Amino acid sequence: MSSFWLITQLLLCLCVGFIFAHKIPKKLVRFAFQVLPYFTYILLIAIAFEFSETLHQIERPIQILSTSFILSLVTSVGAFLCCYILFKSIGHQPAHGKVSTALLLKSLLNISYAFIALVLGYGLAELVHYFNLNLSISTWNLLLIFMLFIGLDLAYSPLDRSWLNWKIMLVPLGCIIGSLAGALLSSFIIKDINLKDLIMLSQGYGFYSMSGIVVTELKNAELGSIALMNDLFREIIAILLMYSIGWRYPRSAISAAAATAMDVTLPMVKQACGNDFIPHAMVSGFILSILAPIAISILAAF
Repeated sequence: MSSFWLITQLLLCLCVGFIFAHKIPKKLVRFAFQVLPYFTYILLIAIAFEFSETLHQIERPIQILSTSFILSLVTSVGAFLCCYILFKSIGHQPAHGKVSTALLLKSLLNISYAFIALVLGYGLAELVHYFNLNLSISTWNLLLIFMLFIGLDLAYSPLDRSWLNWKIMLVPLGCIIGSLAGALLSSFIIKDINLKDLIMLSQGYGFYSMSGIVVTELKNAELGSIALMNDLFREIIAILLMYSIGWRYPRSAISAAAATAMDVTLPMVKQACGNDFIPHAMVSGFILSILAPIAISILAAF
């Protein structure tokens, strides 16, 4: 039930921002719009901070990290490719036609800013650990603030029937099929985990705040650590894909972002893909966020 409560909080903040946008003083709205582009980097700093803390808490970090990285890479690439194939099969082409040098340079610049933010967050966490300071950063609270800002932004953006377009459903479908295909492929590389458990781990869809806890409770701590790190890596890979080629293949990049598309990587969707693809991110992220705890719980229980 906790995972559904988390999703409810996100949607509640989004709705509050959307419903009360025109009742909030204009100065506050303008301030929110000025802060919104930079909120991405604040989130990245927080993510890296939590990532460093996680590394200090797990046993056999090298083996767990290598296994997690392989699984996250093949499932993320699988989701990207499957979504691309699905949309290509119905006639959709890349969003920007020919490669734009200006957009490519802008994407590389955004990646460099993202890496700087990640390094700052990781470095801050290591300093806190080294000096044994009592400091914590709540990524979740930052996400709730961000969802409130997105609600404000959507209230001043034209909403059309694109939110109800059935083709949007191909984005989460591509992620599901690609994740399963990635788990199957990873079974030829990862020999110490059986296929059923690899499929279970692939169903986290980047929802690491849920997957690590559920897998630890229903299976064991080692698989729980792999679930956590796998979904953290999926989140990082999604960020890299979003900034590097999200402007050209926005639907595929959103599919690779999986459940994180409606929260952590949503600012990257807005920044790299544009407001037109926020419906894809919200709908896909919502569906996968609902599916993740159900799929993992069922697969872990057997």
